[in-house]
Amino acid sequence: MSEFLEFINFDSKLVKMVIVALILVIGVTVINKLVRKFFEHSHFIEERKEKTIESMVRSLTKYTATIGFILYVVSLFVENFGSILAGAGVAGIIIGFGAQSLIRDILAGLFLIYEKQLHQGDFITINNTFNGTVEEIGLRSLKIREWSGKLLTMSNGEIKQIQNYNIDRMRVIERVVVSYREDPDHVWSILEKACERINSEYDDCLKRDHTNCIIEPFQLFGITSLNASFRGYEYTIIGLVDDQFYWSTAKQARRIIAKTLFDENVQLAEEKIVMESGVVRERG
Repeated sequence: MSEFLEFINFDSKLVKMVIVALILVIGVTVINKLVRKFFEHSHFIEERKEKTIESMVRSLTKYTATIGFILYVVSLFVENFGSILAGAGVAGIIIGFGAQSLIRDILAGLFLIYEKQLHQGDFITINNTFNGTVEEIGLRSLKIREWSGKLLTMSNGEIKQIQNYNIDRMRVIERVVVSYREDPDHVWSILEKACERINSEYDDCLKRDHTNCIIEPFQLFGITSLNASFRGYEYTIIGLVDDQFYWSTAKQARRIIAKTLFDENVQLAEEKIVMESGVVRERG
């Protein structure tokens, strides 16, 4: 019994480590809950930015608590650890542990937030290779959910290029290639009718300025090619929408354009293979 009491003596290093660990866990939990409650009852910034800041605070508290606990444990077993720490310097100790990549990742993560390159919930393309929705922005890594459902985790220091589809505004660009046999003036008027319908049905999705005026409604940009891929005339329709409605508006715009062309019996360009004396020829 006496040996057991001696083992659980509060002066023992094991007990001190357990107590400090519990304090840190409770402290991190409380801080994260306070931040979450604060953003739930405040509306002075966008929800995406709130989630981004919350994710960063959660990551910061986790790493701070972990590093602090490690230093505390080392101090229990190393005499004059404070003097060693002051003499060598924090930077020297970190480099000594071979954590250069960790510093690079943390600095890159801070710059991602500071320069407002992305927010939680944005749809992005990383390094012109990976596509997905930002789920978590940490000090060391970035997590994005791909279309297939896979969760991709990438170190912040490995991110060289970001294409963000959710920065304030997005331009929907839809191209239609019709047959050479169609009257250009007739097709022009039909596509203008389609633009009017899109603007009418999706007025709330269009991007507006500070005076609540539509910046760029859906409109027929013009004939952008007279011989698109050797198939026909290419018409381009554009419209500026709020970034959060980009994907849904683009899908519905294509539906309306296709339905309008179908109702007006406009023939789209198509590939045809003609056999002449054993020779295969492709014709639009």
